[in-house]
Amino acid sequence: MNNSTTATGPSSGAGPSAGSGTGPISLAAKSRPLEAVIKASLAIAAFTSVAITFGIIVALLEPVTHFFSQVPVGDFFATKGQYAVLPLVAGTLMTTVIALLVAVPLGLGAAMYLSEYASRRNRKLLKPILELLAGVPSVVYGFFALFFVTPTLLQDILNIEVGFTNALSAGVVLGIMIVPTVASLSEDAFTAVPQSLRQGSLAMGANRMQTTLRVVLPAALSGVAAAVVLGLSRAVGETMIVALAAGARKNLSLDPRDPMQTMTGFMAQTAQGENPVGSVDYNMLFAVGLLLFLITLVINIISIQLVRRFRQAY
Repeated sequence: MNNSTTATGPSSGAGPSAGSGTGPISLAAKSRPLEAVIKASLAIAAFTSVAITFGIIVALLEPVTHFFSQVPVGDFFATKGQYAVLPLVAGTLMTTVIALLVAVPLGLGAAMYLSEYASRRNRKLLKPILELLAGVPSVVYGFFALFFVTPTLLQDILNIEVGFTNALSAGVVLGIMIVPTVASLSEDAFTAVPQSLRQGSLAMGANRMQTTLRVVLPAALSGVAAAVVLGLSRAVGETMIVALAAGARKNLSLDPRDPMQTMTGFMAQTAQGENPVGSVDYNMLFAVGLLLFLITLVINIISIQLVRRFRQAY
């Protein structure tokens, strides 16, 4: 009896069959017409925004050129005179600074409470109410400044000697108007900070306030900076509040209790006046508008640099 065994190799049927059609998976992108349409639509939207910006500049250049052909540049960038713009810039700056002094503490405080301390129930209740302020028409804010803030808050409660129109009242109401912008965007920035940073800080012995101020706030600083600058841009461009509450007289003053005319207020009142098209006063409207556009552009450039400077990736 032969006890030897014959070693047999693997069966030819055990391996992949040459005709089975199985091979490396192709990763080549398939044709997706809908995706191409979406990309083209997004590109068109982006280029349309840029084209609108350049269109605004082109629309302003012709009347501005006519204006400076009749009025010297020195008379425009002067402190006094019919065509002086520096008092308007000073009024805009005054009301904007007051607005930031009101909006930044209130907005950041609200954002810290909503993201770090409020319960889920309170957050769902308070955040929509806070954002509701952003939907109030600016003309309503203007009359609120005229008939409550000035006579009741400033004159009666705080005993501040102010007139019917003044930069202080306009700035305070401007700040109230931009509180939802600062608070909502800052709260989103705080919420985006990873929980691990908070847990690490608490594990090291810090309390919740120390964690919020020394860990969460620095980590969300880029988002907070963007929120503040966006609120600043909105305050600079606001029209109806300052047109109603700040005053209609050019006044280069450092006293916020005085009436002051802002750039947007001047534009609104000039546009409503009886200035013939092509006149010097009419063309000054576009010169002030172009200067306001450039100021807003500079603010946005600074905000982009701040966001890039303080941005942190997690």
